[in-house]
Amino acid sequence: MKIDILAIGVHPDDVELGCSGTIAKHILLGKKVGVLDLTLGELGTRGSAELRTKEATEAAKILGVSFRTQLKFKDGFFENNETHQKQIIEVIRKHQPEIILCNAINDRHPDHGRAAKLVSDACFYSGLIKIETSDNGKTQNAWRPKAVYHYIQDHYIHPDFVIDITDFMEIKHKAIMAFSSQFYNSNSSEPETPISSKAFIETINSKMALWGRTIGVPYAEGFTTERYPGVNSLFDLK
Repeated sequence: MKIDILAIGVHPDDVELGCSGTIAKHILLGKKVGVLDLTLGELGTRGSAELRTKEATEAAKILGVSFRTQLKFKDGFFENNETHQKQIIEVIRKHQPEIILCNAINDRHPDHGRAAKLVSDACFYSGLIKIETSDNGKTQNAWRPKAVYHYIQDHYIHPDFVIDITDFMEIKHKAIMAFSSQFYNSNSSEPETPISSKAFIETINSKMALWGRTIGVPYAEGFTTERYPGVNSLFDLK
């Protein structure tokens, strides 16, 4: 299945927190979007890998994505090397996305920045014809996405562009809260973590409100780029 956008997160829930409003918006616009989780998030303090996989499946249904795949890299200990790059390349070549959305270039969690570089490198190498990969025994053709954009996570990073997601805040919130083991739940008896408090979700909303204000809308998601984004005219800019 060829898709338009592949949203990649190193942990289940990264995509929901960072860019699910943008995903929902583009699906409504008729674009096909897939999600790729690099790990199962098995090192998370709360919940388990099995539970988070169930939650990820539910979040994918809420967003309406075309598929969600998990590569099962070792949480916390994956490396930016040939083995991991080739597994991502296989997914990229199989689905041929035009755009990749992936983790923040640096963040509080060391997995995020490392995953950002891993995915970026895999996107480049995916376009080299002498790197051979296969899908069910069939040789894959080289494919390089047109752009890699990084969503912003815990650390505040000044975005290179923002996308109005005001009309998609409700679906974003539902997708995030599908991960009930991870985020605020007054009935939970599990240990508190930096993301399990009410204040964490309020912080996410505050960032989106701040970015939205810059373009005159209530809420927006922010992204950074690896190259200059181009527009056809000055009137394309809000």
